[in-house]
Parts: sequence; C-alpha cells; structure tokens
Amino acid sequence: MTHIPPPAEELRLLDAELWQLDGRRAQLLARRAWLVAALQAQPVAPVPVAPRPETSAPRVQNVLLVLGGVLLTVAAAAFTLVSWGHLGIAGRALVLGSVTLAVLAAPVPLLKRGLRSTAESVAGLGLALTVLDAYALHAAALTGTDGTGYAAVASAVLAGVWAAYGRGLGLLPDLSSGASDHSAREEARPLPLRLPLPAALAAAQLPLLLWAIAVDAGPDWITAALLVTAGFDTIVALRTTAKSVRVVAVVGAYGTGGLGVLTAGWLSWDAGGPSAAVRASALLALAAAIALGAARQLPKPGNAMGTALVGGLVLVAAVGGVLRAVLPGGWTVLGYLAGGVALLAAARGRLPEPVRRGLAWASGTVQALALLWALPLVVVVLLGPVGWAERAWTGVPSDARAAVTVDVPWPPYAAAAAVVLAVIAGVLAAVRNATWRPRALTGVLVLAWATALVLPAVLELPYSVGLSAQGVTTAAALAAAAAARQVPTAQTAAIVLSVVASLSLACLSLASEGATLVVLVALTVLFAAASWFARLAPVTAPAALAYAAALACATGASAGWRPEHTALLVLTVPVAAALLAARLGGSPGSPSSPSSPATVPVEVTGAVTGLLAVALTVADPPMLALVLALCGVIAAGTAVRSDRRPVGYAAAALFVLATWVRLASWDVDTPEAYTLPVTVPALFVGALRRRRDPQASSWTAYGPGIAATLVPSLIAAWGDPHWLRPLLLGAAALLMTLLGARHHLQAPLLIGGAVLTLDALHELAPYLVQIAGALPRWVPPALAGLLLLAVGATYEQRIRDARRMREVLDKMN
Repeated sequence: MTHIPPPAEELRLLDAELWQLDGRRAQLLARRAWLVAALQAQPVAPVPVAPRPETSAPRVQNVLLVLGGVLLTVAAAAFTLVSWGHLGIAGRALVLGSVTLAVLAAPVPLLKRGLRSTAESVAGLGLALTVLDAYALHAAALTGTDGTGYAAVASAVLAGVWAAYGRGLGLLPDLSSGASDHSAREEARPLPLRLPLPAALAAAQLPLLLWAIAVDAGPDWITAALLVTAGFDTIVALRTTAKSVRVVAVVGAYGTGGLGVLTAGWLSWDAGGPSAAVRASALLALAAAIALGAARQLPKPGNAMGTALVGGLVLVAAVGGVLRAVLPGGWTVLGYLAGGVALLAAARGRLPEPVRRGLAWASGTVQALALLWALPLVVVVLLGPVGWAERAWTGVPSDARAAVTVDVPWPPYAAAAAVVLAVIAGVLAAVRNATWRPRALTGVLVLAWATALVLPAVLELPYSVGLSAQGVTTAAALAAAAAARQVPTAQTAAIVLSVVASLSLACLSLASEGATLVVLVALTVLFAAASWFARLAPVTAPAALAYAAALACATGASAGWRPEHTALLVLTVPVAAALLAARLGGSPGSPSSPSSPATVPVEVTGAVTGLLAVALTVADPPMLALVLALCGVIAAGTAVRSDRRPVGYAAAALFVLATWVRLASWDVDTPEAYTLPVTVPALFVGALRRRRDPQASSWTAYGPGIAATLVPSLIAAWGDPHWLRPLLLGAAALLMTLLGARHHLQAPLLIGGAVLTLDALHELAPYLVQIAGALPRWVPPALAGLLLLAVGATYEQRIRDARRMREVLDKMN
C-alpha cells in the first residue's frame, strides 16, 4: 500500500520541492538574459528566402514535351523532303513505316507507366508522321493523281485512322504499378489521349470540300459540302462528352456552317432564274434544318433560342429567295415578309419553349426589316407637304401624289410598301399574348394610321380626296386616343399621331386658299372638341389654340390685310387662352385652386401667340404700342388670379414698353417721358407692399422706382446746358431726401441726397473753376494741409460721429 506521510511532513516536502523549483527558475532566467544580451550585441544574419518559382513543374514539363515533339516533327519533315530521294522505294517504305509505327506504339507503354503528358507529345508526333507518310506516298508512288482529290481521300483516311487510334488507346488495360490490388487494376482504365480525336475531327472538315473542288463542282455543290460538314460537326457536338472534341466540333460547325450560309445567301441573291433560286433555297433550307435541329437538342435555353433565331432567319431567306425569283422586283420584300409571317405561325406548334421564342424573334426581325424598308414612303407623305410653305396658294395639284412630292421624289415600289404596312398591322392584331397584347395594339394603331395616310398618294387619288382622307385619319386618331383608356401607350401614340397628321394636313392644304381656310377651321374645331376629354386636353387644347392663330393669320392674308392689322385678330387667341386657363384652374400643385394638367400648356400657347402678334407689328410702331398695351391688359387680367400674381410684373413691363414705343413713334426724346411711366407705378406698388409688410426694405419697395427717374435725369442734366432740368431734378431729389429723413427710410434719403449733391456740384462747377483759377497756386496745398490738421486734431470725435451716423442709418428701414 502507498505510504501517506503525516500532514506536517508532507507540507515540509512540498516547500522543499518548491524551493528547488524557484532556484532552478532563477538559473534559467539568468541564462536567458545573458543570451538575449549576446544576440543583441551581434548582427543578425538575414534569413535566406527561397525564390518563388515563376512557373509550375507541370507547365515546364508540358513546354519541354511540346518543344520536343515539334523538333522531332521538323526533323521528320526535313528527312522526308530532303533525304527522301537517297533511299529506294523499299527503303523509304521501311523507314517511314517503321518510324511511324514505333512512334504510334510508344504511347502504350508510356500510358501504362502513368506518363500521360509524354504520351500526348509522342502521339502528336505520330499523327504528324502519318501526314508525312501520306505526302511521301503521293510524291513517290502516286504522282500522277490529282493533288486535290488525293488530299480529299488522304484527309478522310487520316481522320478515320486518327479516330480509331484514339479510341483504341482508350481501350487498353491499365498495367501501371500505381494500382494497389488486383480489383483496382481491373476497374481502373487509362483515359484516352486528348489529341487524336480532336485532330481526327479537324481532318474531317476537309474531305467533302476538297472532293467538290477536285471534281470541279459548281458553287452549289461546294456550298452543300460545307453545309453537310457543318451538319456532321453539329451531330458530333451534340453527341460527344469529351470537352476537347466538343470544342473542335462547335468551332467547325460555326465556321463551315457560317461560310455555307453566306455562300448560299449570295447564290440566292444572285440567282438568275427560278431553277438557280430553288437550288440556293434548298441549300438555305438545309442550313436552317441543321440549326433548328440543333436548337431542339441544346440544353441551355439561351443557346437554343439564339440558334433557333438564326435558323428561322435562314429559313425565311430560303422561302423569300424562291418567291423573289417569281415576283416583280418591287414585291421581293413581300416574299420575305410572307416567310416571316409563316415562321410566326410555325412558332405556335409543338416545339420546345426556347425554340418557339427564337422563331418568334426571327419573325419579328424579318417584320422589323420590312417595316424599315417601307418607312421612306411614310416619311415622304408626312414631310413632303412642307414644301408648300414656299408655294402657298399657288394652285391645286393634279392628285394626292403630286401634292406630297413638291420637293421630294416619289419612292419606288410604293404600293408594295403600303401592303407591307397593312400586313404587319394584321399580324400584330392577331397577337393574343397577355404580356405583348398592349404593345401589339399600339403597333396596330401606328401601322393602320400609316397605311391610311399613304393610301391616297399611292393610289393617286384626287387632291380633295387626299385632304379628306388625311382629315379623317386625324379624327380617327383622336377618337382612338379618347377610347384607349386601358392602354396608356396606345393613347399616347394616338395623340402624337393625331398631332403629326394634323401638321401634315395643314401643310398639304397650303396649295389652295380655300382649302387652307377650311382645313384650319376644321382642325381648330376638331381639337377644341377633343379638349372636352380631360386626358387629351393638355395636348389638344394648345393644338386648337395654335390652329386658331394660324386661322387668324390665314384669314388676314385672305382678306388682304396688312400684317399689323392681322395682329389684332391674332390677339383673340391669347384672350381665349387666358379665359380658358382661368376656367381650367390653377397650375398643378397650386394649393389655392384646383389644378388641371392643361392649364400651363394653354397659357404657354397663349403667350407664344401673343409674341406672334407683336412680331407682326414690328414694322408699325403705333400699332406695336397698341398690341403691347393689349397684351398688358391680358396679362393684368391673368394676374387677377391668386395663383398668377407674378404675371403682374409682366403686365407692368408690357404697359411700360407700350408707352415707350408710343413716345418713340411721336419722336419724344426727353428721358423723363420714358422713366416717369415706370417710376409712378413702381412707387405705387412699393407703397402697397410696405403697407402689407411694414418690415419690407425701402430699397426693395422704393429703390427701383426712385432710381428709374433720378439716375437717367441726372445723366441728362450733366449734358444739358439749360437750367430748367437741373432745377427740377434738384427739387425732386430734395423732396426725396426730406421724405426719407421724415419717414426714416434709407433708399429715398441716400439716393435723393446723392443725386442732389451731384446736381449741385454740376451747377456750381463753373463757379468753382473760376474760383480755383483766381486763387494763387499755393492756396490749394495750404488748404489741404489745414484740412489734414483739422481732421487729425478731431480724429477721435469724427470716428464717434461716423459711428453715430452709421447707427442712425441702420435704424432706418
């Protein structure tokens, strides 16, 4: 049994043990301190840092193997091309065959030892040797054969041999020493080399193309060879699981397929007859079949949709190419459009969703291109009538087409363009998808409007019928805008179309005086009636006012009035705009009155027509003054509204301008005649503001009004040799100074005092000059010295007085 000492003995043993530990710890700490001091006294050698490798060992291995394979290939090629002739036929066959077989067999033991990279390099050399074998065979034994045909056969044989070689290496058993047991050796099998199969697929791109060239086949057969090769690549890309093979197959499919499609498209476009067009279309159909077949098999929706899009476009090109050969030149686009419409119908069949979307996008692309082709016709019909602005009322054109081709040529194939517009409108009308339905309805509205707009010119209808048809189109667009409540985009489009059509109609009516007046009256009434719909009023109400102003100008011109007299008739439009704006209410966001979105557009239109009236009277100053005064009355009436108080400033400015123009027409050159009409109302307005807001500054309330008269009069007084103007100016300045001092206002006091001082100096200047000339020359310096002494003696008192003066001015308002 374990002996347990008494507690006292155990405590003594523990204390002794702890004492020994403390002693040992003290020794170790002392040794540590000595080592630290020794290390600090000696320089510390830098720790060597191993350089970071710039490349990994596998990369170095691959580079060395590739370089070795390339060098061996170059050596083999040099031997074949240079030293070949020194050997006999048997020797040549024996050397090349032995070397090729040895090199091709070398990867087998390398793979068994796990040296895959080395095996890849040696296999690449073996493949290159087979190419040299084929060349050597042609150069030695088959020199009489055609080179292109031999290349076709050789590429096909090499493709098969390389494919079999790659597959055969993949079936070899794994005899490497890396397997730990028999079961592992049975299950583990070496992977096939990555080079032979892609190389075989790359060689397979050449046989058909080279064969077609060798037999002198035409472009059709060469294109077919490209497309068949692309089809083969597509099948390989869809079936294989090896990434390297799939990459080569995809590149080959896109390369040969794209080249084949471009060649087939060129053949279709350049076809000289139906038979050539059919052959080219068959090639395009083959390409489309390959693309659509691949789209159905592709797993990713994005790739499938893009491939189906390309296939659909190629298929449309195939159909359109046949129709192009039998249709007249101007109707070719309709053939392609028919193919696009048929493609849209095919997209509704039992196809994968990505394929159907791709076909739908292809159909939309074809329709968009056809619409772009038809767009010049619409542009000519819309903008062609603008040319009548320089030939207004010169005579009625022969028909609607002549009316729109005043300065622009008529586009060819206009009838086909009109049919394109109608067909696309019908296609959009058939859309039933809930997501695309609103956009389709908007497109139907736009295309139907465009079709109706161009038909009179396309059919060469009479001029009056063309005017009526365009007016009906404008009214129909307005009706559609009023009815399209549930489709905001369609409503907006309809409003824009109505305005555009009305502008074209107004320009078209300029050919005849009577037509101009009738059309402008109709447009004014039409847009005014449409303004009853609150949704349309922000556009239609300003349009009605604009056409009313145009009607006023046309009426004045028809009556033979001078422009300044016509301006009075134009002023009725701003009056109507002001009344209508007051009826509609305040501006959006005004808290004092109900707002209407049409208020601001109506007021802006009224202001613009007022400027038009002013511009018409520029050549007649008395009439210009009258028009300005009437515009001021309209502005003052608008300023009565609580939400339009700032317009009062514009009214005052218009009244002042009217006064100035009237004075200028009377040859009045006295400045006070121009400034007093500004000063009196300005002071009146300032007094009203001070009454409503006693804290308002006198500079804001009275400063502009006082300066408007006193400053120009002071400038005129300094150049006036007479005494009357300086006397009256001084009296007015003295009155202003006294009023400012009486009511403690800064602006009247300072402005009036400054003007009074300058006016007095101007009047006393001749006497001061005489006094200065009579005094001796020493007097001015002496006076200046005395002044400086006086200022210096009373400097502190002057500072105190200046501060007191500043405080008095600060207390003034």
